[in-house]
Amino acid sequence: MSANSENRHSWAVVLAGGDGSRLQQLTQKISGDSRPKQFCPLFGEKSLLSHTRERIAPLFPQDRTLFVLSSAHREYYGEQLAGVSDALRVVQPGNRGTGVAMALCVQTILRLDEDATVAFIPSDHYYANPQSFCDCVESALEQVEQYPSSVVVVGADARYPETEYGWIQPGRTLVDSLVHPLQRVSRFWEKPTARRAEILLRRGCLWNTFVTIGFAGAFLELFQATVPQLTKALESVNNASQMEELYSRIASVDFSKTVLRGATRRLMVLRDGGSGWTDLGTPHRVLDTLSRHGLQPSWLDRTWAFQTSGKP
Repeated sequence: MSANSENRHSWAVVLAGGDGSRLQQLTQKISGDSRPKQFCPLFGEKSLLSHTRERIAPLFPQDRTLFVLSSAHREYYGEQLAGVSDALRVVQPGNRGTGVAMALCVQTILRLDEDATVAFIPSDHYYANPQSFCDCVESALEQVEQYPSSVVVVGADARYPETEYGWIQPGRTLVDSLVHPLQRVSRFWEKPTARRAEILLRRGCLWNTFVTIGFAGAFLELFQATVPQLTKALESVNNASQMEELYSRIASVDFSKTVLRGATRRLMVLRDGGSGWTDLGTPHRVLDTLSRHGLQPSWLDRTWAFQTSGKP
């Protein structure tokens, strides 16, 4: 772990509460049950969640790493997080979208450390170069200290005109760098049309990796500006029964669509050009990732892969 990470009030939040419905056909085949993809061993013998924990371990202390989970998945994460204390498990009564989960964690962390910087990291992505990812996150943690009222979103170099990803259109350059330039965000494009994706690719726009980093206070301001009723409701939650009651009546909130797109002027984008990031959202994309990187996990059935070949 770097000295900078030790000295900072740096927290990680691993997002592991999703349902993984789009990949259920594949994960059912691999695991034989209905576990979401983050708890499934898509690469090697370890789950995506385990790979994520290993990837971020050099950056964040274990006692400042939270895991956002859903109570419905307890049988799947129980063993994988056996050494993680209950205080570091943010167990939601249900899945109400990334926005609700992240707002809950921001308020949880602020109660413990009002000077915290927070990195939100999905647990179901693939990185061909984990060290490059770590370098990018370390750079983002350094940059937010210079811009404490802003939040950094990590954007990956786009390789093709993907229509299922969110895209980031960079604006004015704040920190010029050959490796990790920092720019203001001009606009977000969520799942563009094929024609628009072609244009975004030509213009050098970036894929939204969803890795988002900033001071906890800056995140709170984002939520207060875009979903004020949610932040106010979460402030009054002090126990499990109140959490159950709140989740029974609140609507889902998509962080990218509602929060990021609603507060663009507060955002910066840090370019990640070397980690080989991939969102494993569909079976086609998983199989394409395996093929491109020469990976052959034990579950791989060549006949099944051939039958489902197509767009990544």
